[in-house]
Amino acid sequence: QVQVVESGGGLVQAGGSLRLSCAVSDRTFSTSAVGWFRRAPGKEREFVATMNGRGGTYYADAVKGRFTISRDNTKNTAYLQMAMLEPEDTAIYYCVTGGDSASDLRFVGPDFGSWGQGTQVTVSS
Repeated sequence: QVQVVESGGGLVQAGGSLRLSCAVSDRTFSTSAVGWFRRAPGKEREFVATMNGRGGTYYADAVKGRFTISRDNTKNTAYLQMAMLEPEDTAIYYCVTGGDSASDLRFVGPDFGSWGQGTQVTVSS
């Protein structure tokens, strides 16, 4: 069974930066896709960023140019570097991993792959 653990959330001021980590206990992580989703208060879960096993990336329009997804396959860890944070970025951020080297995780649902418990990001005005 794959375990996914997010960390790095916290409280930051608008304009600040934060880096989230996603540790995955999966021997096939290097050939799997990884993604970040978030759920803001009163909102539905939305896609944030993803990287497939080949290094290809997609970003939601709302975070493009501000967030960067990366991965370190030697550590079985994915990251989400968040910059120029806005109060609208306040949400619980979830990490998901699964599929293969070509998988696109932009549209996956809660039954896909393996999901973490989430980490809270709060951006103050």
